[in-house]
Amino acid sequence: MEQPGRTGQQRRAGGLGGLAPLGAHDPQQIGDYRLLGRLGEGGMGRVFLARSDRGRTVAVKLVRAELAHQEEFRDRFRREVRAARKVGGEWTAPVLDADTEAETPWVATGYIAGPSLQQVVARNGPLPERTVRILAAGLARALRSVHAAGIIHRDLKPSNVLLTIDGPRVIDFGIARALEGVTTSVATHTGSPVGSPGFMAPEQVRGEPLTPACDVFCLGSVLVYAATGRQPFGSATTLPHAMMYRIAEEEPDLTALPAGLHELIADCLAKDPARRPTPEELVARVAGGPDADGAADDEPWLPGTLIARLGRHAVELLEAEDPQDGTADRTSALPTAGQASAAAATVASPAAPARRRRTGRTLLAAAVLALVGAGAATAYALLGSPNGSAAAIENATGRTPAADGAIPAGYLGIWSTTVGDSALDVRRFTLVQGKPGETVLRMQATGPTYDCRFVATLKSAGPPVRLGPSTVVSGPPDTCRPGSPSTLELIGGQLRRTFDQANGLAPLLYAKKG
Repeated sequence: MEQPGRTGQQRRAGGLGGLAPLGAHDPQQIGDYRLLGRLGEGGMGRVFLARSDRGRTVAVKLVRAELAHQEEFRDRFRREVRAARKVGGEWTAPVLDADTEAETPWVATGYIAGPSLQQVVARNGPLPERTVRILAAGLARALRSVHAAGIIHRDLKPSNVLLTIDGPRVIDFGIARALEGVTTSVATHTGSPVGSPGFMAPEQVRGEPLTPACDVFCLGSVLVYAATGRQPFGSATTLPHAMMYRIAEEEPDLTALPAGLHELIADCLAKDPARRPTPEELVARVAGGPDADGAADDEPWLPGTLIARLGRHAVELLEAEDPQDGTADRTSALPTAGQASAAAATVASPAAPARRRRTGRTLLAAAVLALVGAGAATAYALLGSPNGSAAAIENATGRTPAADGAIPAGYLGIWSTTVGDSALDVRRFTLVQGKPGETVLRMQATGPTYDCRFVATLKSAGPPVRLGPSTVVSGPPDTCRPGSPSTLELIGGQLRRTFDQANGLAPLLYAKKG
């Protein structure tokens, strides 16, 4: 019965905050989620900021009604949501919930509290060379996770890259494929490629079969934009067909690129997919670059002015208006800025009096700004970590193991999640302190027809925490089956459990309950 799941998408409107009030025709509730405002709108549908009855902040994408009535689209949407749930969550927004069978299908993903790369460059201009190199490392790791799940992103562009203090996050992976072959006034025409003209690969333009190398080409275009503020094959005023011709037939304009980025990005933009580096090769090349030796570790990965804006954006989340009762909704799921968001959540709960809430906002801003210093270690983890694991990020932001080798305090407590599309299939476990060989995890898996209890011993305190194989304490043996050794990783305030022998099932993300 022990098993894994989940992954994601969201799109941002407006400025760094980007939250617009709900319109007259917007729903107030989708599934178990109360809508707080509108984040944006795209070819597939509207995206809302929402909150679950358990206090979790999510981005909910509601499919357009005209698409929902096309069975071909719905079939593709089912498949792509199912595939997206298999993607690891370190560098992406995890898919948490979905209802592909609803009259109007929807999907809920983890909310990434950060502006898009497009917004940042449009407002602040090109990013420093060192930041672009770290961005390249994070995006390459994101593509590695996406490709490992059997998905080709197909629409990697600056608006699908969100920036946080911990690093970049990729959104909307795979789901764009659901639009292929459908015909509406807002979607692509039948047979036309899915993608954004300035950030497509030559094989996309030609309508040829795609491989993961397609995403590497798009990554190269994204990095050109990040480093220069311009697209490599035209500008915002270039007609789409002219842009696509240049992508297919002409060389990119890399004249404004810093010399240290030229070769790396030029290789990504090779016309022949076979000549482009793989995401794994990109990670290795960036890790061996000029910033990987720690020489610049006294700086955060993002410019200080941008980090300050991220802090103000975090405060905006605390002021999100709850349309259900007209009061400021200040629950615990705040920006994914490492421990800053978790610390702020404890002083900014919905039940806190007004004075305490103001204190919470002040502490949140201070905590985010304090991470400017931690950003240096984060940058080193992004560039120099041999595997880009969540553990590297945890160490970079202070979530290190206790001096006596005990389990880090952030891992301890009660954690819960649901599996599949049902809120009735619940996984809940308690993790306590212990030494290797001692029982530290007690878990209950419940559903309409089963109630299973498990225990597991500690193998190593980490981080990440390693557990031995679980043992069934109670429950029918034909239903309740032990799990293989597993790993616990803290990711953006959530705990991800990954089994060594997953049998095709994705990891589960748990929210803390106590």
